Amino acid sequence: MALPTVAKTKIIKDFATKAGDTGSPEVQVALLTNKINMLTDHLKKHKKDNHSRKGLLKMVAKRRRLLNFLERQDEKRYKVLIKKLDLTK
Repeated sequence: MALPTVAKTKIIKDFATKAGDTGSPEVQVALLTNKINMLTDHLKKHKKDNHSRKGLLKMVAKRRRLLNFLERQDEKRYKVLIKKLDLTK
């Protein structure tokens, strides 16, 4: 379930903190959120796909760790990101 290149480029452009930024927590969380949403839709159709469900849980945990890191480092950036992605704590 890879993201199309166009969609990935758009997400990186929208959430990058500077030109050429692909590794900041904001970009990583945005990419993970997009993948999580795609996988959630897949699992609604294929309820018995437990292998994908395990991957989904890993992605959710990684996103949570990244968000916790960002919250510790810069709470203002964290709140802006949460609002932009429409996530809840």
